[in-house]
Amino acid sequence: MDFRYSELVNPNTYETDGLCDGIVLRINKDLKGEIRGAIRCQKDWSMLIEPLHNYKGTLGSPFSFVRVTVPETIDGRLEIISYANEFAFLYDDTIIEDLDEKLVRFHLIIVLGMLTTQKESESRRQLVDDFGTEITSREDMKRLSESMTPKGKGIKQIQSQILNEMMAIDRERGLTTMNSWQKFVQVVSNRKRTEPFTGLEEFWFGLVTFGMGLTIPDEELDLCKRLGRPSWAALALTNDLYSWEKERDDAARNGSPHVMNAVYVLMGEHSVAEARAKDMCRKTIKDCVAEAVHIVNKIKHDSSISRDLQIYLEAILYSVSGNLVWSKYCPRYNPKETYDNHILSMMAENVKAEYKSHT
Repeated sequence: MDFRYSELVNPNTYETDGLCDGIVLRINKDLKGEIRGAIRCQKDWSMLIEPLHNYKGTLGSPFSFVRVTVPETIDGRLEIISYANEFAFLYDDTIIEDLDEKLVRFHLIIVLGMLTTQKESESRRQLVDDFGTEITSREDMKRLSESMTPKGKGIKQIQSQILNEMMAIDRERGLTTMNSWQKFVQVVSNRKRTEPFTGLEEFWFGLVTFGMGLTIPDEELDLCKRLGRPSWAALALTNDLYSWEKERDDAARNGSPHVMNAVYVLMGEHSVAEARAKDMCRKTIKDCVAEAVHIVNKIKHDSSISRDLQIYLEAILYSVSGNLVWSKYCPRYNPKETYDNHILSMMAENVKAEYKSHT
């Protein structure tokens, strides 16, 4: 892979707990794009859906999520994928009961309404087949929209904003992203709060391919999933390992006896204490990382595999190391960590702008 938009991070400036041997950490050179996108999404969520209180999302110091998990994001795309990623965090944190089925249907309608070319029409038919929803007129869309609560309409409005911005930048890959995220939204919507998180691969596929301008041929999609599976497993388990305390405490505050986390599952399935379950999780992460690194090294010069698939598989290795380092240092999972002055100043500017707009 050629590196144009990122730089290598000095390994002496962070710790990995030995969980991503063989994978370096890279960071996108754009200092402000992710901050703008995340803050803008938080602002829109507060205005359109519900106020945020003590919310900590994807930003961090010195490592914010998208800059280190998709470090080779093309110039001009970091803000919108940061906005979309922040929305995913917010949506998963505050799943709204009784809205989800309608939201999934409306999200699908938004995608269908943008499909105009013959190739896109084929995608439209596939989406209809997959999700059993056929909307034939603007009146159908209007009726569904009117049946939503104000919060549901706010979510719909943010989804529309994401789609419109992505399609304006790169219509083809924006469409691929929306198709992938439609599956993600459906999985999240059908999941109970006590069930493990799923759908990560679909969501991340869209984020990475759009951010980096990649196109995976249809005939390679199954191969892509198979070869990328160890990376996804490492990424998901790493998230569960470092988010465990937050999710455990959140469940306790909500009065839930269950925690949707791999550590909790391992404790139950193997009748072990928390410390032992975390050790088991670490071992599995190391095994998955070793396998993922081996796969990428093996296919780098395989002429039977498209160049974009080779780049994609290497890119998600950097997602693994980026997610690990972000998880270890982010305020979201580490209450003692704080934002640096750069992030705080941009947050303050946003507050001032918001105040002026209401005076």
